Amino acid sequence: MASYLLQLSLPPPSSLNIRPGKFLDVKYVKRCFPKQRRAHIRRHCSTPGFLVSNSIEISTQSFESKESSIESVKSVTSDTPILLDVSGMMCGGCVARVKSVLMSDNRVASAVVNMLTETAAVKLKTEEVMVDVAESLAKRLTESGFEAKRRVSGMGVAENVRKWKEMVSKKEDLLVKSRNRVAFAWTLVALCCGSHTSHILHSLGIHIAHGGIWDLLHNSYVKGGLAVGALLGPGRELLFDGIKAFGKRSPNMNSLVGLGSMAAFSISLISLVNPELEWDASFFEEPVMLLGFVLLGRSLEERTKLKASSDMNELLSLISTQSRLVITSSDNNTTTDSVLSSDSICMNVPVDDIRVGDSLLVLPGETFPVDGSVLAGRSVVDESMLTGESLPVFKEEGSSVSAGTINWDGPLRIKASSTGSNSTISKIVRMVEDAQGNAAPVQRLADAIAGPFVYTIMSLSAVTFAFWYYIGSHIFPDVLLNDIAGPDGDRLALSLKLAVDVLVVSCPCALGLATPTAILIGTSLGAKRGYLIRGGDVLERLASIDCVALDKTGTLTEGRPVVSGVASLRYEEQEVLKMAAAVEKTATHPIAKAIVNESEALNLETPETRGQLTEPGFGTLAEIDGRLVAVGALGWVSDRFLIKNDSSDVVKLESYLDHKLSSTSSTSRYSKTVVYVGREGEGIIGAIAISDCLRQDAEFTVARLQEKGIKTVLLSGDMEGAVATVAKNVGIESESTNYSLSPEKKFDFISYLQSSGHRVAMVGDGINDAPSLAQADVGIALKIEAQENAASNAASVILVRNKLSHVVDALSLAQATMSKVYQNLAWAIAYNVISIPIAAGVLLPQFDFAMTPSLSGGLMALSSIFVVSNSLLLQLHKSETSGNS
Repeated sequence: MASYLLQLSLPPPSSLNIRPGKFLDVKYVKRCFPKQRRAHIRRHCSTPGFLVSNSIEISTQSFESKESSIESVKSVTSDTPILLDVSGMMCGGCVARVKSVLMSDNRVASAVVNMLTETAAVKLKTEEVMVDVAESLAKRLTESGFEAKRRVSGMGVAENVRKWKEMVSKKEDLLVKSRNRVAFAWTLVALCCGSHTSHILHSLGIHIAHGGIWDLLHNSYVKGGLAVGALLGPGRELLFDGIKAFGKRSPNMNSLVGLGSMAAFSISLISLVNPELEWDASFFEEPVMLLGFVLLGRSLEERTKLKASSDMNELLSLISTQSRLVITSSDNNTTTDSVLSSDSICMNVPVDDIRVGDSLLVLPGETFPVDGSVLAGRSVVDESMLTGESLPVFKEEGSSVSAGTINWDGPLRIKASSTGSNSTISKIVRMVEDAQGNAAPVQRLADAIAGPFVYTIMSLSAVTFAFWYYIGSHIFPDVLLNDIAGPDGDRLALSLKLAVDVLVVSCPCALGLATPTAILIGTSLGAKRGYLIRGGDVLERLASIDCVALDKTGTLTEGRPVVSGVASLRYEEQEVLKMAAAVEKTATHPIAKAIVNESEALNLETPETRGQLTEPGFGTLAEIDGRLVAVGALGWVSDRFLIKNDSSDVVKLESYLDHKLSSTSSTSRYSKTVVYVGREGEGIIGAIAISDCLRQDAEFTVARLQEKGIKTVLLSGDMEGAVATVAKNVGIESESTNYSLSPEKKFDFISYLQSSGHRVAMVGDGINDAPSLAQADVGIALKIEAQENAASNAASVILVRNKLSHVVDALSLAQATMSKVYQNLAWAIAYNVISIPIAAGVLLPQFDFAMTPSLSGGLMALSSIFVVSNSLLLQLHKSETSGNS
């Protein structure tokens, strides 16, 4: 399939129409609507937004051949021009003046000025200090009346990527150093334990470990030297960090290990240099083995933690920090057959320098640096990072592209619709970073335990020493026969070793790693699969959801409705459609787009309007030819005007539309919505039927949620008939179906469910869903066409790939993640609860079992490794809907 797409014979592209919009201040209402007109506008919402559009037609060149275009690109991109932002240009004369000022400088070889993008690209004749030249040229333009400045890279995308890569590089360097320390430490362990080799061999009947090096290894001074080497060599950083933590009154894990190591070494040293004390407490091998186990555990832990961030590294690899900016002369009206015209200048600039409206060049094999639309060229694009689909997508003039996707075939020139920091992939990475910084409430339990943990362990260690030295060894004299007490049964050696065991075996690291590692992997895995979860707190709430409320239009349906019928009481049907399209032309709701698209498809000339006003969830109002026209829900449209229609008029309109729809299409997979058109002085004048196809995965999603025991509720602002049809098709019971709901009523219904004891997730896609998304325990927004909207801003979870079935996947991932969190916490708590008493000698009197400090250190290291490894198993979590999404 991919190879077939690469060989497509492509037609010449058509011209591109761009409609830039300008948002106006609310005071514009007073200028657009006279006082007597405003009296008829009854509104119940906050400050409206207005949008006025004017059309600019931009013709692009046809594409001749991939090879010639690439060659022309190479010739244009050979130099590194200076880029200036120039404001104040009003006409072609201004452009000529700016170019004249630039060319008057002897250092300038050529200049291209673009009035629309307010940029100027300058090539220099000789090697100059570019910053100085740029500042000089900008100053000269400013003095000439055109305020100019050199475009400087900000601290945005490139800086964030650099910082993350530096952090990963630093972790990798630390891992290398850690491996070296482990190798050194275990070399010392091997030498220090060499003395035990002879005992092992003798027990096997092999009597060869005598004399020479073996006798040397038995020497206590040599063992002491090895211990000093371990403490000041591989264990130096650990000890110094522990001492610093003590000095700051915030002892940590290193403090416990360091204290245990130094205690064992100190007693052994005192015993060695003062034989008259007859302590016989020389166990120099213990600090050596302890540090060996601890450092090995730390190295394995760092390795698994670095692996845990692999998904985040994969996301960051999709971000491009450089882009090719194309500057084309404003007076270039010639038509060529290449992506770039002959007088264009193409320059490499940081992505942070890109502004909305800039023209960029993307070559085959490169990643799109920002979101945008294709101005020229044809290619196929790998969008798997965004959509999850492995097949490439064909792109031509007018097609939208997203940052992070990969251009496969031919060069494309695109118009930036976002900056680098606001691109789709940048927002995904930023949200994942934010999510990993938002701790789950369950983390408070771990924090509450880990806070006083070290002081508690130090106290328990002291109590352990005091008990066995002053009480235990007298109550249970047989414990002195254990090897831990030495050959002479020294109660000081017994007490000291058990106290050191308590210090070393305890592990607050496992508690500290239990939640963050699982959250890191869970949120990164979700982002990789196309559902962004804004934090550990969201994951915890999402895992406990027992009720899901679903919007209809754009959620259960495709959100790409089409006009299926028009009915009118006194006008031609096309006249009603023209007025409705004029009113809806600046609205963003899918129904408004359907009306506008139908009008454009019929080549209808829409009349001019003044002051479009939208009330989310109800409709849109505007003035046409001096009279207000409203399009929206029946009650809302009727209430806009003093004249009321007879109910028979509404019935007549609906009957006509029902007959027309039933005769033209099957309604089994469609949702029909009727919007009404009203006019000042006439009331309701017509109605428009809008049909929207159900999502392919809607029925599956609802069924799967219900299988999991989750209550499903349908909330919609549409009329009863349309909502009931959708509910029946997807399997939602009639008592769980709610229709004709305003945004405020949706909000109230979510609150009612919560007050009834439900944990509610709301799934929606539009601005009218924003209040209920924010009110729900978890708001889940479908991200239509990867564009930012009010729904995604209010939501806690964003389904980037716009697939409803990902609601099930997000719930499943949240439950799996929290399961890992609880497993990790249970392990960390159980480990300490069980291991600390054993280390303190609770099994010694009855079972004659006691740990050694080295064994305690090994167990402590393994506890942290277990937690991180258990979190890594989350990467094996499978999607529940892979076959249906």
